Amino acid sequence: MNKPTQTNEEKKKKKRLLLLLLLLLFAIAAGGIYYYYSTKTEPVQVVSGDYLPETKDAKKMSDKELKAAEQKAVDASKFNMVIKSEAVFETSDSEGSLYIQNPVENGYPINVVIRLDSNNEQVYSSGAIQPGYEINGAKLEQQLPKGKHPATATFDIYDAKTNKKRGQVQAGITIQINN
Repeated sequence: MNKPTQTNEEKKKKKRLLLLLLLLLFAIAAGGIYYYYSTKTEPVQVVSGDYLPETKDAKKMSDKELKAAEQKAVDASKFNMVIKSEAVFETSDSEGSLYIQNPVENGYPINVVIRLDSNNEQVYSSGAIQPGYEINGAKLEQQLPKGKHPATATFDIYDAKTNKKRGQVQAGITIQINN
């Protein structure tokens, strides 16, 4: 008879333990839910700086003014190179018909260097040519034999204010030595 009472007591202990575990689980779940909702933060929208004020004195530019501004920007970015495609020299050490021009509308000073296509040797350098100036005849810097010599003229374009190189363009030219 002693045995059945122990079994009942064991059953009661197991029920109490199970009830205690369920209460503990419920307490942990309730604490977790409370923690989740109490620390949940709403995203805050941060506005940095001031808002754009209302329009006051500004007015829309006319189509004519817009086109003039656009044209000015285009004109400032374009470059026209002018060089005669053939330079004729009677002899290697005489002045020949080399023609280079820096048109006024360019707005940039240039330096033109001519190199032979065959060996990349420099045969002429113009020095600075300001807008509105031209070279109408020059001497070569080295002797060349009689005949036609294909070459490349490189126009180095410089900023007029800083004298720093802005870019370059190239053109083909033939140097002809008659004697």
